[in-house]
Amino acid sequence: MKGYNKYLRPFFDNGPVSVGMSMDIASIDTISEINMDYTATIFLRQRWTDERLCFEGNKSLSLDGRLVEMLWVPDTFIVDSKKSFLHDITVENRLIRIYPNGTVLYAIRITATVACSMDLTKYPMDKQTCTLQLESWGYNINDVQFHWTRGNDSVRGLDSLRLAQYTVEDHFTSVSEAVYETGRYPKLVFHFELKRNILYFILETYVPSILLVVLSWVSFWISQSSVPARICIGVTTVLTMTTLMMGARTSLPNANCFIKAIDVYLGICFSFIFGALVEYAVTHFCTLHHSNLKDQGDEDEEVEEEINGVLSAIANSCKVSDKINKVDSKKNINTSSSRKKEKSKHSGCSSPMTVMKKLFCISDCFYVKNPYHIDTYARLSFPLSFIIINVFYWVYYLYF
Repeated sequence: MKGYNKYLRPFFDNGPVSVGMSMDIASIDTISEINMDYTATIFLRQRWTDERLCFEGNKSLSLDGRLVEMLWVPDTFIVDSKKSFLHDITVENRLIRIYPNGTVLYAIRITATVACSMDLTKYPMDKQTCTLQLESWGYNINDVQFHWTRGNDSVRGLDSLRLAQYTVEDHFTSVSEAVYETGRYPKLVFHFELKRNILYFILETYVPSILLVVLSWVSFWISQSSVPARICIGVTTVLTMTTLMMGARTSLPNANCFIKAIDVYLGICFSFIFGALVEYAVTHFCTLHHSNLKDQGDEDEEVEEEINGVLSAIANSCKVSDKINKVDSKKNINTSSSRKKEKSKHSGCSSPMTVMKKLFCISDCFYVKNPYHIDTYARLSFPLSFIIINVFYWVYYLYF
């Protein structure tokens, strides 16, 4: 070490230093959707050549990690790191190995919490691509060059990892440059793709939601006169579904920009449960209204006869006016004023008839002849529409 200056990089006047890197991923402890980050423990190895450390022999020297304070080392840092630390139990976890040709191997064990931008629109059927970026803090590309020692094989350990909610589908490395106001700096990027395991969410959220929807349909087979039973089922399922929706959101960020797939499904289930409750309210109202109509059946018949009499009177008046118009038209066939009067009289008689017929047709569409058929229609329409919506939901979020 005589004459060695650790403040000067190797090849100070002879081009940039080439630093090769490799990593072992020891563990990925947590992946947080709320904070959008992950915590990983890695073994980072850096290798470069320092011609000032050449010595005679054919064996490498493994030195105490504290010797690193006397050597020049690259100023590598993790770009998106929120917090990180070097393990120091029982001593600082560093390794220094020097080879006869001056090659230096520097390895450390660190744990870092790194930011990872996530797109949660398809949660929990989502895939997330996270990165680990390594850059030089002070040396630009004219001083230091970074490269992966073995390409995509430079990062190991992911294939043997077992994560709680994720499966590592793919990983690869890349080399690029970071451009800042102070210059261009070398950068290495490690990309890895995580796919979420959906089985937990199926058992925890989707199956209970489906069962609650099916439970709300039980009221369609209960007699309409059993008001407490049907109201109890409807209100209980609505409250339970609300609790389930609140519990599903506790582990997710409260961001309005993300309309997640699980939110869409829970909203669909809540709509069906609430619709079943509204269906009974409509059925009960129609039943009461129908019973009142039965009591007033005679009055309705009289009203009907009066309406028919009015319609027939209007029709007769129109026929009479038509005959009068025909006679007038024969007498005054060459006068244009008689034609205008004929048109106005004819339209004046026909327009009230048309309007009244349309009003009666519209009112008849909203009239329920037998309220007990509403439950019969609901027994078929609710399950069928729920199945169709489920097919569209799963096809869209799994394949698009």
